[in-house]
Amino acid sequence: MKLIVGLGNIGKEYEKTRHNIGFMVIDKLIERLNVKLDQNKFKTNFVKTKIAQEDVIIAKPLTYMNLSGEAVLQIASFFRIDNEDILIIHDDLDLPLGRIRLRDNGKGGNHNGMKNIVLHLNDSKIPRIRIGIGKDPLIPQKNFVLGRFNNEEMSILDKTIDVCVDAIYDFTKLTFSNLMNKYNPSKDE
Repeated sequence: MKLIVGLGNIGKEYEKTRHNIGFMVIDKLIERLNVKLDQNKFKTNFVKTKIAQEDVIIAKPLTYMNLSGEAVLQIASFFRIDNEDILIIHDDLDLPLGRIRLRDNGKGGNHNGMKNIVLHLNDSKIPRIRIGIGKDPLIPQKNFVLGRFNNEEMSILDKTIDVCVDAIYDFTKLTFSNLMNKYNPSKDE
């Protein structure tokens, strides 16, 4: 069984903000699968379904971003999902807008949600899809990540979100090493 978790903040005021790109990917995934996140347990809103014959749980934490690890730990523990079978989707300030980077380990960098997951799972080897949101040196980081995408940015991100959903489908079929080879840009890009 695989666990797919998109990170974001709950609440209307955070919808469609840069920090909620993980939630946006989950929304597109469940739309494509024609399912709903119909269960609220383990500090998550989730659904248990199948992708390519593989049992998966698709989840959004109901905690705030900085406490995402609590939710991921609870749901992964209950369903006995190994860390290498968890895929976290989150925003990344250090990548250009729309660029994705898959990684199979790391401490979380400047992303507090990912750092909290690493802390709670006591493991830095957790697969993830990092989605570039860019940055603006003239806007304080907190204001930038909690700001909304403009129409031009959304047209870029719509394609990126579709690629992320394709990668999630492939996560159920490929090794993570092969997944990284397929979706990570080459050094020349």
